[in-house]
Order: sequence, then structure tokens, then C-alpha cells
Amino acid sequence: MQLSFLTPLFDRRGPWATVYFDPAQNDESGAKRRELSVREACRTLEDEGADAATVRAVREALMDIGPAEDPSGRVVFAAGGEVVLSHRLSRPPQRQIASWAPLPRLTPLLELSGQDPVCLVAYIDRTGADFERRGAAGPQDAGQVEGRQHPVHRTATADWSERHFQLKVENTWEQNAAEIAEALNTAYGESGADLVVLVGDPRERAAVHERLPEAVRQVTTETEHGARAAGSSSPALEEAVEEARRQHNRRHIEEALDRFRAGRVGVPDKPTDAVEGVPALVEAVREHRVETLLIRPDGADLARETWIGADPDQVAVRRTEARTLGESEPLPVRADDALLRAAAVTAADVLIVPPSDGDGEGTDVPSGGLGALLRWTYEPA
Repeated sequence: MQLSFLTPLFDRRGPWATVYFDPAQNDESGAKRRELSVREACRTLEDEGADAATVRAVREALMDIGPAEDPSGRVVFAAGGEVVLSHRLSRPPQRQIASWAPLPRLTPLLELSGQDPVCLVAYIDRTGADFERRGAAGPQDAGQVEGRQHPVHRTATADWSERHFQLKVENTWEQNAAEIAEALNTAYGESGADLVVLVGDPRERAAVHERLPEAVRQVTTETEHGARAAGSSSPALEEAVEEARRQHNRRHIEEALDRFRAGRVGVPDKPTDAVEGVPALVEAVREHRVETLLIRPDGADLARETWIGADPDQVAVRRTEARTLGESEPLPVRADDALLRAAAVTAADVLIVPPSDGDGEGTDVPSGGLGALLRWTYEPA
């Protein structure tokens, strides 16, 4: 997950009010529970020292959240008397979280927003294709391409002239497939998609698939459900697209963990491609070496105290160390919040690793719940 959408949270100093809010059901009892939840969240912020203007801004934002528009709830980030960012959640929080701290509380957002990859769906027929981007903001138009319109239909006769016509039809199909593949490759790059799903005519989508560049072909799958024609969407198509996204995410996590395990197991005093534990991660983020930050939500190190300055790379394990980085008044924060701020401003990827399942398999990956894949090798001190 890229955190560029969180940039507004790091353009200004805190302290920050963070509230993860579930609007409950859309009935009379639900409305009463929402009102009580708003009061509880605001009381928590006040008890932790939030100023009146910020509490008021949070209260107004929470009162506007309803189950019809946001069935799974929202997270609200506020500072300086105004709501800076409000983000829709994919899953409702199991419990309400309200905090007043130097940094926004971010790890629950990554869990509750999911890690659904951005998917580019290509609706293909023999004359062209329509492209649709599927991401956190919902379906969005991503362009289209139109190939040659004639001739595109075969005949059933065996006459020589008709066989010649059929060859021309075949050539049209092939040319259109090449044009669709080229346009799809461009749309893939422009949309920032993680994977591609091909929908529509079986022959044409297969022809497009084989003409894609290797890098795109590796993240492309096909489904027999749906078509390019208007009104051809169906629950089966939606499930196929979602399943493709789930499988892509599982593969992404498995590949990252395989690389992490291999990278952290090295010969003593030799370079490594992965680190774990707060001290090593703090050093890595200060040097902008983190390519992918790995977070296991049940890890003990997430809440470990670290010290920060105004700049995102001013992170330290000890207060005295933070002062040597140029911050005269460092502030204590959770390790996961400090590392996520640094990851966001250095364009690092963030991956939520599933919590340990209790069977003893992989429960220490990463150790303490925090690890990273590095942009370049790390030379141990």
C-alpha cells in the first residue's frame, strides 16, 4: 500500500486527534448508539488533553457520518481546530479508537482499509475495449480504444471469395488485438494498477493477452464472465474481479515474506537486504533505505516508545539520540506511527502481514511485528 493519500497529515505539526468511528445501524437504536459513541470519543480526546476547537471539529465530522454513505465507518484526523483528513474504511473497527498524540494513529487505518490492489479491468470485443480502474475510490473510467470496424464477422460459405473475405476478417481481429494490447499497456502504466483482468470475447481477450509485454502479462488474468456490451455486468463478474485482487494480494505478501526471510538470514558481518526490530528500522528510515515496511498488527514492538523531531527522518530510540539529530524538544510516540510517517514521505510501500495464526508457523515474521525490505543492502556496524 502506498501512503501518498496521507500526505496532508505530514504537512503540518500536531498534536493530532484520531478517531476510528463505526456509524452502527440505520435505525432509531443505531442513531442513539452513534450519539453515545460520538460523546465517548470526544470525552476521550478531552481527557487526553485535546483543545476545545479540535474536539468540536471532530464532533461535527462524526455526526455527519452515517451508515448509508459509510456502512463500515470512517477515520477522522484533526489538528489545530479542523479536520484535515477523513477516510472511508473497508471494514468497521471492532472497537472505537480515539487518541490525542503528537502523530496521527495510522496502523488501524491500514488494517481497516485493506490492502486491495488497484485493478485495471479491460472489457474487450473484436472492435475495441473499454478500460475501468478499480481502487479504493470505486470504479473509474480509464479510457478506451477502438480498432478497425470492418470486416469483423465471418461467413459460413466455402466459396473462394468468401474464404478470402474470412482471411481479411482474421487480419482485422489480429490488428485490433494488437491495438488493444498497446492501449492496455499504456492504460496500465497511467492508472497505477497492480493487476489486469481481461473480460469479454474469449478469442480476442486471449489474443490481447499474448500480445501484452511480459511484465504486464505476468499480472494479467482472464475471466469468462461479463462482456463489453452495456448491461453485461453480473455478480459472477464482480466476484471474479475481487478474487483476482485477493489472489494478487496473497501472492504479493508471500513474495515479500520470502524475500524478507532470505534477506535477514545472512552470514554474520555481511550485507543484508532486510532488517527487523526498532533500532535497525530507525536507522534505515533515517537513511531513506526502506523500500517496503512490514507491519504485523499483533507485534509487541508497534507500541514501543520512540522519539521524533519535526522532520520525518528525525526518529530515534532514545531522547538524547533525537537531540543529536537536531531536535531540541523531541516528542515520544509509538514506533509504528513514527515509522509510517517516515515511510509515507519517502514513498516506501507498506505491507500488513497477517497476524500469527497460533500454530507456531511464521509467528516471528517479522520479529516484534516490525520489519523492512531495503532499497539497498545494509552493512552491519
